[in-house]
Order: sequence, then C-alpha cells, then structure tokens
Amino acid sequence: MRAVLSKAPGGPESLVVEEVMDPTPGPGEVVIEVKAVGVNYPDALIIADKYQFKPERPFAPGAEVAGVVDAVGEGVKGVFRGDRVVAVPGWGGMVERLKVRADSLIPIPDGMDYETAAAFIMTYGTSYYALKDRAQLQPGETLLVLGAAGGVGAAAGVLGKAMGRLVVAAASSNDEVDFALAQGGDNGQFYPSA
Repeated sequence: MRAVLSKAPGGPESLVVEEVMDPTPGPGEVVIEVKAVGVNYPDALIIADKYQFKPERPFAPGAEVAGVVDAVGEGVKGVFRGDRVVAVPGWGGMVERLKVRADSLIPIPDGMDYETAAAFIMTYGTSYYALKDRAQLQPGETLLVLGAAGGVGAAAGVLGKAMGRLVVAAASSNDEVDFALAQGGDNGQFYPSA
C-alpha cells in the first residue's frame, strides 16, 4: 500500500510517498480502508520535530482518519467489516490502510461524509473542551473567537452559536471574517496581522 512518510524532520516538502507493507489486524484490532485524513496544525509540528510527541521515523503523519473497516482481528466485538468509522491514532493516518485498536473507533453518523468526519474530532473536540471545561461559557456571555477562520476557531464559532451565545468572529483578513460569518458568527472583526 502507499503511505505518506516523514523520514527526516522538515516541512510538508520533506514528506515522501512510498510503498509499505499492508497491515494485518491482531487480537482486538481492525484494519480501516482510509477514505479521508484530517490535516491539522499538529501534523505540521510533528513532522518538524516541534510537537510534544516524536514518533520514530519513518512514520506517516495524520492524527485522525475516516474510513471503512476492512478486516477484523480475533476477539473484536461490535465492530464489523463495512462499518464507517473515525479513528484518532495521533499519527500514522496518511496511509491507504490503517491498523488500530477496535475499542478506539467512533462510528460515523449517517449523512456525514468521510471528509467531514475525518476533520471533526480534533477541531470540534478541542473547541468543545475549551468552551465547556476551560472557559465554562455561561448564558448571556459573548464569545470572541480569534482566528475564527481556522479549524479550531471555526468550530468554536459553530459551537458557541449552538450553545446560544453571541459570537464575534475575528480574523486577519476580510475574506476570513466573511468565512467565519458564513459559519454563523453574529459579528465580524478584522484585525491586522503583525
């Protein structure tokens, strides 16, 4: 199978596509046929050795994937070949087939496409945690979202609206402010980049 590999620290231009061995599921594992991979800021950091985790090279970046269960290992219960799922391995997702623990899978809801599912967990999970657990957003508060056109920022705006809050979407270009407003922001604010 083909894989996008980081063989030396660097930016996206340092990545290579190579053939690697197809994975086989062991006990408690499944193999997913990857349909989409979320690409997030930590992916850029991890390939440059600037992230908190430093996998042994060569490795495939890609912290979250969506796909279809293709093979099921011994002892797996409740997961079946053909199931549409999301996995969040942390890295390793930029491959055609990915082996993961079956108990780590998240089902993809009907009506959600693979691209949305693959880009959902890290951005929305981060934003939800920030708003509910850290900020403890309260009724009547206004939410100012800086970087409102980025993945986490856009998710924060959408979640803020879903929580019934007034959302002020701030970004460093008028196009980005327009994008954030289209996601549901109530007001927009342009701020010049430094």
